[in-house]
Amino acid sequence: MRWQSAAFIAAAGAGAGILLLGRKLSEGAVNPAAAQQESVRPPAVLKVRALGPGRVTLTRTPDSARPGRYALEWGEDGHAVVGGILASDAAGVTRRLERADAGTLAVGTELRMTPRVLLGDPTSALAMDFAETTAVGELGPLPAWLTPGVRGTWVILVHGPGAGREQALPALPTLASLRLPTLTVTYRGDEGAPASPDGLSHFGETEWRDVEAALRLALDSGAGRVVLYGWSLGATMALQTAARSDWRDKIAGLVLDSPVLDPSASIRRDAVRSGVPAALAELGALAAQGRTGVDLAGFARLASGADLTVPTLLLHSPADASAPYEAAAALAHHRQELVSLHPVPDAEHAALWNADPDAYAEALRRFLTPLL
Repeated sequence: MRWQSAAFIAAAGAGAGILLLGRKLSEGAVNPAAAQQESVRPPAVLKVRALGPGRVTLTRTPDSARPGRYALEWGEDGHAVVGGILASDAAGVTRRLERADAGTLAVGTELRMTPRVLLGDPTSALAMDFAETTAVGELGPLPAWLTPGVRGTWVILVHGPGAGREQALPALPTLASLRLPTLTVTYRGDEGAPASPDGLSHFGETEWRDVEAALRLALDSGAGRVVLYGWSLGATMALQTAARSDWRDKIAGLVLDSPVLDPSASIRRDAVRSGVPAALAELGALAAQGRTGVDLAGFARLASGADLTVPTLLLHSPADASAPYEAAAALAHHRQELVSLHPVPDAEHAALWNADPDAYAEALRRFLTPLL
């Protein structure tokens, strides 16, 4: 029996190791602090090769060669903004340097490319008036930005994991041009908002109730109807709210930017992107499901559009390496009478505005105008 005991101990040890590994791999998906760290400070993978008046040459990577408008970030606070590609060859990519906000950009600087073109709040980033307000959620106060407008339809903007309210800043000028009041909200796990009781994110399955709290605030503040507008899991929360809220009859439409419709696939994709072998990525997805108790059948129903009742603008990239485009295309196909699918080629997850700001704003304007 001694060898059987040794084998049992070895198997138990291996099982415990697998559980610990799965838990570690799932952290970025279920831990708000880990998601924030991964989003704001991804690894520095680019280097400045040359600088000139209004131009910067970067090492060539898929990121540096993407069309559109992006931020360069380095060190603790270095931040610059680059626009279109001026020249490109095997050695490097030269882009228009629009501005350098902080830090010193020099040849040899190691940096990362991010979607965070706009930083701060609506006033510091866009010279727009806004007020700090608070929605009252079931766990406590939820800070929000309120921008004024004259329409009876309000827009509630819900950021994705790790991004914070700054993610909504690029959309605000278009919404202001339509004279729409906006609430840019927070939810459990955000900085300044209450933590989830177990400290974990739940793929929108509990967080949607904080979006509902913002919906109540808008209605109590004079809104007649509301458009929910979200990015990534924020888009998923918008879908959840439209399907489950007691006030869903007040929702006039949805804007879904890169929605996560298959959380398991997204976790696996994110893990593989970070260099994790596919088999271990599957382990991380299973661990995330187990830790959060996510209802995969409920997610499948949500992704099918079975409960969708309002016009929906679905913006997604076929090149999205996190949330599968196929799930978005299937939703649009199943509910084509309500869903307008706007593909954005060669864009990163939840960075569709960056890829083509003008076309993005025009798609948003055309969708919202009939809902005013």
